[in-house]
Amino acid sequence: MTQTALLPVLSLVAGFTAQGQDNHAAFSRRLKPVGRVLERENFYVWCNSPIYGPDGVVHVFYSRWPAARGMGGWLNASEIVHAVAPTPTEPFTDVGVILSPRGGDFWDATTCHNPHIQRIGNQYALFYMGNANGKTDTKRIGLAIASSLYGPWERPDKPLLEPGPVGSWDDHCTTNPAFVMTPDGRCLLYYKSWNTAEYVSAKGSIRGNRKYGLAIADRFDGPYSKYGANPVIDFSARGDNRQFEDAFVWREGDRYSMLARDMGIYSHAVGLYLESRDGVAWSEPLIAYDALGRYVDEPTAPPHLKRYGRFERPQLLLREGKAEYLFTAAQGGKYGTASGFVFLVGR
Repeated sequence: MTQTALLPVLSLVAGFTAQGQDNHAAFSRRLKPVGRVLERENFYVWCNSPIYGPDGVVHVFYSRWPAARGMGGWLNASEIVHAVAPTPTEPFTDVGVILSPRGGDFWDATTCHNPHIQRIGNQYALFYMGNANGKTDTKRIGLAIASSLYGPWERPDKPLLEPGPVGSWDDHCTTNPAFVMTPDGRCLLYYKSWNTAEYVSAKGSIRGNRKYGLAIADRFDGPYSKYGANPVIDFSARGDNRQFEDAFVWREGDRYSMLARDMGIYSHAVGLYLESRDGVAWSEPLIAYDALGRYVDEPTAPPHLKRYGRFERPQLLLREGKAEYLFTAAQGGKYGTASGFVFLVGR
């Protein structure tokens, strides 16, 4: 089932209100680096999703996997951990693992990854990705629910969002969830996917072409109907296999904003910033943040880190709906694996 009625689609142009110099968004000028967080010995750390608790404490839900698995362990050995700190600039203490691969015939048998935390009413919704075979073709978005950030978490027996039919643009998987609510209470779930045939036939290190679709529901726990004109963001027509991933969407003021990881629009080392009036039609992408080396001096990358020097999976810590801190993931750190990296978002 698809859903086409949302809000009138607007025709947005490059610049919007975010235009800065050298293709940088105004958002990029607000960033002040704080530094690395969540450095964990013997683990890679990724996908750091923050939220303020009712007591004012900062809670982060992050992915980790054993360092012995290498960077690729996110696909077949990741688990989701809960950590807390008095403020985003202080050390985080792990509370414990809240979601780990279940094994057997479960849809999240081999990995739990991409946590994205939201408070919705009196409940907490943790959107995440799981897979069943340690590969990309069984990646599915799921939803765990709790009445407290400390759990217990109800885990679904079925995914929240399935791929499209064979041959469709999104027949390979559903992954990298981003969630936001409209002013009238509708639930927008953005998801990354691509076409399996393109993925199999593609050459080089970036296979297929990642696009973003939109699914809509009246309740955050579904059922979701895919927007009829998906994908809502598609850079494939620009050539050279340009694409993007890791979207985070929030509503501030009268518009939606999106952060994402660039995969060829400007470079693979920067982030993207887009805006929308309706959550469907998005502006021309601008640069949201630069490469790691623009903000801090770090040692030369060790040979085993092939994605060193860039920030991935951006997610915001919001206070009263406004961006306050940017949490990202970056390879490196004192253990030579990966950790979180935090920016203050100035006004």
